[in-house]
Parts: sequence; structure tokens; C-alpha cells
Amino acid sequence: MTERSDLELIEAFRQGKESAFNEIVLRYQEKIYWVARRFLPNHPDADDIVQEVFIKAYERIAEFRSESGLYTWLYRIAVNASLNALRKQKVREFFQVDTLLEYEDTAGEKPDQAVERDEHRKLIEEAIERLPVKQKAVFLMRYKDDLSYEEIADILKTSIGGLKANYFHALRKIEEYVRRAHQS
Repeated sequence: MTERSDLELIEAFRQGKESAFNEIVLRYQEKIYWVARRFLPNHPDADDIVQEVFIKAYERIAEFRSESGLYTWLYRIAVNASLNALRKQKVREFFQVDTLLEYEDTAGEKPDQAVERDEHRKLIEEAIERLPVKQKAVFLMRYKDDLSYEEIADILKTSIGGLKANYFHALRKIEEYVRRAHQS
């Protein structure tokens, strides 16, 4: 049995086959969870977002026009739902920075090098936490998810120029924060 494409599943669901939507959920629930998890600090909140994403997708699948991929559409819903949840909760820290920063192989590392690396990582985490919400979102999507500006613009419904400016300002603020911390 060959795996059906996203468009085939959408069409089957539109024709009344509920099992097609179940296949969509099974195909994308883990990816959507990790999108939400990077924005939200704990598992239950990310699970709530996943549920919200698929409820919205279920209700709005008729609006899906295949202009973007199904995953891109679900990703956009997840990002917007995550940002809305953060605004409601007034949570300043909206993603696990540990997942943003890559861990190097530290085998054989001298203790002073390990301390310096950990201090540097902590400074970067603090700098990212201080970014305005939109700059954090753009930084996360561009740096961690490696999305193009076009994909981010589609998700956030904003201009590419504005996104580039947000990313540039986020990088500058992070650099400035780290530089100031090393001077003191």
C-alpha cells in the first residue's frame, strides 16, 4: 500500500472520509508538537497547542487552497496559536533556548573551557529572552527551523523586508548583550 499524498488525504476528507484526517494528524502531530514546544516552556502547553492546531485544521480544511504545502499551513497555525497562548499567559520566555543552541562534543574539554562555554550559552539565552516577541519568533524560525524569509513571511503574514529587519535587529541585540556582559 502506497502512502497517500497530502492533497489526496485532503480531498478524501472533503469527500467525507474521516480516516483521511486521522492520517494527516498522525503524519504531522509530532512535528507540530515540536514547533509549539520551542515556543512554550512545558509539555502540557505544547500538547494543548497541537490539539488546537488540529481542531482549527479540521474546521478550516475547506479553506486550504494548496498555495502552500499542508505542513506549512499547519506550521503557520501552530506558530500563531503559540504566540496567542503566550500573549494570553504573558509569558516572557516562550521557547526552550537549550533546544536553540547546539551542543558540541565536550569530551576532553578542560574545566575552564566548559565553564566559559556554559557562561557564553547562558548569556545568549538571556539575550534571546529579552528580545521583543516578533524578533524572537523570526529569530527562532530563521535560526532553528532554517526557514526561508518567504516561508516566514507566509506564516506570519508580513513582509520579507520587515522580517529581515527583525532578524538583523535580533542578532544585533544578542551581540550587544553578550558584548556588554563581557565588558563588565
